[in-house]
Amino acid sequence: MSDIRTQQERAELFRSLHDDFLVLPNAWDAGSARLATEAGATAIATSSGAQSWSQGVADGRSLAEADVLTNLERIVAATDLPVSADVENAYADSAGDLRATIAQFLATGIVGINLEDSGATDGPLYGTAAATERIAAARAAADDAGVDLFINARTDVFLLGVGDEDGRLADVIARGNAYREAGACGLFVPGLLDLDALGTVARETGLKVNAMWLPGAPAPEQLREAGVSRYSAGTAIAQVAYTAAADAARAFLAGQDKAMAASINYFAFNDKFAK
Repeated sequence: MSDIRTQQERAELFRSLHDDFLVLPNAWDAGSARLATEAGATAIATSSGAQSWSQGVADGRSLAEADVLTNLERIVAATDLPVSADVENAYADSAGDLRATIAQFLATGIVGINLEDSGATDGPLYGTAAATERIAAARAAADDAGVDLFINARTDVFLLGVGDEDGRLADVIARGNAYREAGACGLFVPGLLDLDALGTVARETGLKVNAMWLPGAPAPEQLREAGVSRYSAGTAIAQVAYTAAADAARAFLAGQDKAMAASINYFAFNDKFAK
């Protein structure tokens, strides 16, 4: 799909969308990105989990970096919208390596990243100083490329239950302030959906706070009123799609075709990808 905007223009647009309340569907391949665009999205985010599942591996940096980069190139080409990529820990253990890998990610045309502050899906978090150095390296790579990259710093303090429960909010705020000073634009705190806490994080850090849908999540309007700037789906849309595919496969194997008969027909669906 052609795009009249430069990468920097898309980066500026993406940043401005956070001034209101940005709802981000998470895509995992070019097809899902095209469908999200058609559905009315104003920007696209990727999901590392859904992207990994689509290529037959588990989430958690199981997918080779080269495969991630190729997939991102296809996603960016499939939509005119700004694309933000879940790069996990950017496939880099050191800040120096991270600067180089972020340059590779930027070459795909993305304008935003989610950058984790842990080196493993269930492992310890980087210390604040090390995580801050990594964010600064990502910002330096973006400056080198001349792209105002939106760095959404992800902290897993709540997701992994790091430290004493009573001290987690203060830890997130301290990390958020350090990350902002290093060049982060947003703060993603998966596992945190308490409205008062989210509002406190937004006020105390000055960052654009990202909440992710989970069962029982507050309504989008409640999140917006609490001070959340960005609401993403994570793996949820992919889970819906794969659940439907599994159900249809079971039904077909059982001699039932109602699910297939009720779907959009081949020609109408194919037309969505002929643009």
